[in-house]
Amino acid sequence: MPTPSMEDYLEKIYLIFEQKGYARATDVASSLDVLPSSVTKMMQKLDEKGLGVYEKYRGFILTPKGIKIAKDIAYKHHILEEFFRVLEIKSDNIYNEIEGLEHHIGEEMALSIASLVKFFEENPGIKASYIKYRQEMGKQDN
Repeated sequence: MPTPSMEDYLEKIYLIFEQKGYARATDVASSLDVLPSSVTKMMQKLDEKGLGVYEKYRGFILTPKGIKIAKDIAYKHHILEEFFRVLEIKSDNIYNEIEGLEHHIGEEMALSIASLVKFFEENPGIKASYIKYRQEMGKQDN
């Protein structure tokens, strides 16, 4: 089982590959705001775990197993972004919150969140009632 850090790298490599058709250590380093040497070390670890193929000076290619994990994390990230958006959650560090949560939700939770998002989008009156309720609860807590 990959660590959350490994999952972050897999997700970034996958997204960069989807955008550019290749994923170099420098691209991943820039995206994650880490040193290229850190990316190279992680790519070598991912290679050892069978999640990708690392070739020095040539880049990194995800294996089918690596792609599956990367897609899963990217999907969870997207679902959580949608969840925060539909619930009108305002936070200065939403990205960090999502990054922390995406590694700890399972398939059933992701499906539940996705269906709740869709339910609120299809039922704006119910969504508005929930937002109002949440705001009132926030006032009570203060």
